Amino acid sequence: MKRQNIRKLFLISAMLLFPITIYYLSPYLIIQGALEGVINGSFIVFAVMLVASIFFGRLFCAYLCPAGGIQECITLVTDKKPKQGWKNNIKYVIWTVWIAGVVVSFLNRSKEISVDFFYMTDHGISIANIYGYIIYYGIILLILMPALVGGKRAFCHYICWMAPFMVIGNKLGRLLHIKQIRLTADKGKCTNCHGCDKACPMSLKVNDKVQAERMEDAECILCGACIGICPKKAIRYQIK
Repeated sequence: MKRQNIRKLFLISAMLLFPITIYYLSPYLIIQGALEGVINGSFIVFAVMLVASIFFGRLFCAYLCPAGGIQECITLVTDKKPKQGWKNNIKYVIWTVWIAGVVVSFLNRSKEISVDFFYMTDHGISIANIYGYIIYYGIILLILMPALVGGKRAFCHYICWMAPFMVIGNKLGRLLHIKQIRLTADKGKCTNCHGCDKACPMSLKVNDKVQAERMEDAECILCGACIGICPKKAIRYQIK
């Protein structure tokens, strides 16, 4: 469980730093910047996410995402599992429309393309005045409400505009046969205790995946909670 304590420490740190970093994860500022011909901080961060996920999958979601930290705090209030299936595809519809908006904005830009990583920040800090906190708490509410109503990490499942970058990057890595961090399972060691199902913050049916010895899942964030909880070490990380 030491790994999970470290992971949660990273998530809490990311959550506390959110007032500083929120604009670097903004789906709106990338469009505003595009209209002005500016490649802003969130554009660069999302591009890095895409490239990094080719090798590391959705590790960002498990260790560094402020929204992930906020939602895991909600598990202290409710441990409800969200309904998945087709609902997991909602975020891809949101992402597609949004990316189309970014492209159209760049095509209709008012100036030549330039790069400004700190675009619309105050010396690199996102929330620097009282008005900025209106935006900040609005985003917090957007993250909290799905988790409170829908269940654990429902925002990640249904709404998150960042997850598709990492899903695409991960699939691209597999397509190109690039070595990646993955989960592998040995069903011979599994006792069907279902501890992995209970531990998974993404509410996946991990035990079924172990029995099939196919751990790949677009919703898996490679947090390793299933590894830590398994008494027989039936699941492990592997680079392949």
